[in-house]
Amino acid sequence: MKGNRMNVKLTARHFKAHDALQFHAINSMKRLEEIYDGIINAELILSYEKPTRSIKTAELLVTVQGSLLKALEKSDDFVKSIDAAVVKLERQLKKFKSKQREKKKTVIRKTQAKV
Repeated sequence: MKGNRMNVKLTARHFKAHDALQFHAINSMKRLEEIYDGIINAELILSYEKPTRSIKTAELLVTVQGSLLKALEKSDDFVKSIDAAVVKLERQLKKFKSKQREKKKTVIRKTQAKV
């Protein structure tokens, strides 16, 4: 496992996120690091349409080795939106990770073929 840690940023647009929501959001983003440890930055943007009874949006942006992975989820609750966005990004990270492994295997095969 690499020694560098990912940078985590939480942005709440037009409101102040309470401590429990911030804690949940940051812990959810840290779960992504268990899947792929090459994450450079993770940013979560929380917003809503109207102050009461509105759709809560969670937008998760993750930077990994020259690529930007993005997940956008909407629901009636911030926690639900965050969890759904994290699940989406977990799938994207697993796919990214498998593609990286395939590229390395291909390079190794080509190198062995030349020798």
